[in-house]
Amino acid sequence: MKINTALILCAGFGKRLNPLTLKTPKPLLKINNVTLLENCINTVVKLGVKKILLNTFYLSDEFYNFVNNKNFPVNIQIIREKKKILNTGGGILNMTEHCKDNDFLVLNPDTFWSEKYASEINKMQNFYFSNKMNNILLVVKKELSFDQNLMGDFELKKNLLDKKKPKNFIFTGCQILNKNLFNGYKVENFSIMEIWESLLKKNELYGFESLNKFYHLTNLEIFKKLEDL
Repeated sequence: MKINTALILCAGFGKRLNPLTLKTPKPLLKINNVTLLENCINTVVKLGVKKILLNTFYLSDEFYNFVNNKNFPVNIQIIREKKKILNTGGGILNMTEHCKDNDFLVLNPDTFWSEKYASEINKMQNFYFSNKMNNILLVVKKELSFDQNLMGDFELKKNLLDKKKPKNFIFTGCQILNKNLFNGYKVENFSIMEIWESLLKKNELYGFESLNKFYHLTNLEIFKKLEDL
């Protein structure tokens, strides 16, 4: 089995990167003359995904212009959150209602994705389907993070995640989720962490370890450092 649809989360305000994000949404900021979103889309294309759903709220028109001006070899559909921002959980649920697939690759473009992640994500995908899972998160050891100020999110043991200290692993911004996880939820503002917490209580939140150096755009200081690489 294979993931056919990827969801890319692009609706945030990017306030920690003001003033850069006052006129440019965070995913469209450039590092080495390439936007974060383009790196993300190129990684998804490398995976052979057939369709991308991209959600927007803040500066939505910038995303339409970006996609229209590029000739990506994949079907990209923009889902605009019109009345209010839906947060990560509500945003994902809203996008899944525009597609018939049951399993989705979900990516946060704040991470500096590249083709080197493709083999890891493919392995994670194979692990997900072979073990008949409904969730799995790509995580990385804190020591591999470019931003050493990032706090750990989880511990990982035998592909199970928990929140016991010392929390040596960081969520990379890549996960695979099944639509059934959202049963009982409405399209409204809620965080995906609500679903994670529910899975943690049942000891059913799964993880897959990335061995790549982790670059994540958190603030202006990190942006400047990434530009200098």
